[in-house]
Amino acid sequence: MAGERVKLSVQERESLGTRPSRRLRRQGLIPGVLYGRTTPVPFAVLERDLRRALTGAGGLHAIIDVVVEGKQASHSAILKEYQQDKVRGFVTHIDLQEVRLDQPIQATVVVQLHGGDDSPGVRGGGVLSQVAREVQVEALPLEVPEHLELDVSGMEIGDTLRITDLSSREGVTFLDDPETVLATVTMPTREVEPEEAVTEEEAAEGAEVPEGEAPERAADQPAEPGADAAGEPGTVEG
Repeated sequence: MAGERVKLSVQERESLGTRPSRRLRRQGLIPGVLYGRTTPVPFAVLERDLRRALTGAGGLHAIIDVVVEGKQASHSAILKEYQQDKVRGFVTHIDLQEVRLDQPIQATVVVQLHGGDDSPGVRGGGVLSQVAREVQVEALPLEVPEHLELDVSGMEIGDTLRITDLSSREGVTFLDDPETVLATVTMPTREVEPEEAVTEEEAAEGAEVPEGEAPERAADQPAEPGADAAGEPGTVEG
């Protein structure tokens, strides 16, 4: 939900690079960087605390109140970027961006389709496709929605819904082209099986002689060597 805030305690780290980062991960810590209006602050955070912060009600758009160990100040920040292990999927590095709560920011928000099973087009055999899954918005940090819902329950076959069909939200501005297509309902594509190819040998074997046409006579075939020199059977020269 918009306006969700979570507190995240981190510890500043001095050693940078690949080896120190691997050492931190073995200890259950995730390395990260807090980018602000001044010098970036490298930090490490407990993996369980980071997971709790990013999987709450605000999701990836929650406002994170970062408290650096040993310091009193709290930094309001948003998730800027994160890296994941390609095989196991866990977070390996995170970047946070400090923000002012009274100034708008730009963010990427996921679009979720709602009511697809009730769509007359889908019930009639059509295929519902989501063309675009994210939109760019601008809003105050506490007003950025976790996601946007698009009602597709009234779509017929051939219908198209665009960004302009999204419900407007107070304080949220859509930055993408309003005519950007988000969802369509189309007829299913029928696959036509190609005819089996017939080889030359199969064609020759399966060829039929047209009715009334005699097969080639033996006389049309090349004679055996010496056949011209021999007379007809039962005759004597001279």
